[in-house]
Amino acid sequence: PEFAIGEAIEKILEDAEERRGKRVQKWDYNEEHRLKKGIETSGSYINQDETIEYIVNLNLDPRKPGQALRGSLSLPHTSGSSVTVAVFTEDKEVAKKALENGATFAGGQELVDQIVRGEVLTRFDRSLASQDMMGYLSKKVARTLGPRGLMPNAKVGTLVKTPDLILQGLKDQLAGQLQYRTDKTGIVHAPVGKSSIGKDKLLENIRVIIDELYQVKPESYGKGKKTSKSATYVLRSHVTSTQGRSYRVDLRTVDPASPFYMGDVEDSK
Repeated sequence: PEFAIGEAIEKILEDAEERRGKRVQKWDYNEEHRLKKGIETSGSYINQDETIEYIVNLNLDPRKPGQALRGSLSLPHTSGSSVTVAVFTEDKEVAKKALENGATFAGGQELVDQIVRGEVLTRFDRSLASQDMMGYLSKKVARTLGPRGLMPNAKVGTLVKTPDLILQGLKDQLAGQLQYRTDKTGIVHAPVGKSSIGKDKLLENIRVIIDELYQVKPESYGKGKKTSKSATYVLRSHVTSTQGRSYRVDLRTVDPASPFYMGDVEDSK
């Protein structure tokens, strides 16, 4: 069955709350056993805050010119995911300020060399660099960072022209700026927030993502041998959560040109 986007989100949240209830029930049932082992706090087991994800299958073939989408955007409501950032800059003052403002690592060629030697593990989520560092980064660690999607890229806001723009870039990344890209089959996976932020905020985040995907829609596209300007752009759409099932979304409710956009459709099921 298909569901209007709002109804699909409601079902995802209901499922998440049901799972939480079962965890609480299980936790209470095992209270005697826990106390014997000295476990007194509920910890993160009960309070798991699941991530909600919007998945859209676009009629794109990333192997063809102009059909591989990649970019970044700021969501109106925090996605709930904290990110760790490594900053690459030869400006020592900027590197110092970057560390003071939340960067996990910051430095120039010396930091790159430490990664090469294995002294600094690449356990960070994003890399941020100024243009003057790209030559050295590409030469030394492209094969290490590239496969993990960690090479700085202007399209996603992780490559800036000059060191003085590093701190603003860092602020954007730490604020939870969402990065998106089509995988090899044309599918975009976008985490839109934690279940705790509620239906309305999740829908507002999804609206921003949909609007962005339509703004960057290629002039001509298609997964077949021939591309077209009038082919269907979105083939399928789902919402899911960290531990739950996915729900297929009625495409009329996620199409900006539709009168049902982000609304309800009586016969959407």
